Amino acid sequence: MARRPAAELSADDKKRFQEEALPLLDSLYGGALRMTRNPADAEDLIQETMLRAYRSFDRFEPGTNLKAWLFRIMTNAYINTYRKKQREPQKVSQDEVEDFDLYQELKDHDPQFSATPETIVLDSLVDSDITDAIDDLPEQFRLAVVLSDVEGFTYAEMAEIMDVPMGTVMSRLHRGRKALQKRLWDLARDRGIVKGTTDGGSADG
Repeated sequence: MARRPAAELSADDKKRFQEEALPLLDSLYGGALRMTRNPADAEDLIQETMLRAYRSFDRFEPGTNLKAWLFRIMTNAYINTYRKKQREPQKVSQDEVEDFDLYQELKDHDPQFSATPETIVLDSLVDSDITDAIDDLPEQFRLAVVLSDVEGFTYAEMAEIMDVPMGTVMSRLHRGRKALQKRLWDLARDRGIVKGTTDGGSADG
């Protein structure tokens, strides 16, 4: 039986695409912006994603995670099109990331500390500070953090979206979170939200 052209969807598929895929545009745009870090490129990536999704929507299995399916298409489009503009992936020092622990840093600064790190640091920063810190992460870590902590995908869904083993997903997410913690800590220290430990100052009193 001959397969119909990819762009020739049934009326039922077209209706489902409009009702189910289009409402996810805002979430997709947020992810595209985190990937490209440029509004114009994000718009182009969304257009490419939705075009690819529409053409292959008859292959989407109803009842499965449509958002994850769309994110995989978008991630592939990003890798195949926009990332080619970058010669070298952004690197981060493994030593800088692996040994940093936001909770322990706060505990070291205040032995009586019992609140969560988010209470001390995140609540003292504005949303733009946090999104800027995410934007500054190396690409592979940034994508893992966005998919997990912003979009709420499971490890299995992230492995499918990123087309890597689940162990790689977990490693990238762990290192991405560590790198994000380090950036937020440095920002909080620069803002005077927490006191630095390397300036040699003594406590009052």
